Amino acid sequence: MTITKTNTIADVLRADRGTAKIFMDHGMHCLSCPHATSETLEQACAAHGESADHLVTTLNEYLAQAK
Repeated sequence: MTITKTNTIADVLRADRGTAKIFMDHGMHCLSCPHATSETLEQACAAHGESADHLVTTLNEYLAQAK
């Protein structure tokens, strides 16, 4: 799976639960809140003052290494 800014947090967590730490490191601590299933990563990053590009890159690097 390649992560994009249009994926939701829930999409990413379903692909690999190990990504939870990455979200936590980026200030996104409420991984099970309703927004996690409806907001895109881009929207979530905007709400948390994080860079969506950086988050997506970090997630994709993690997933590439996890294979």
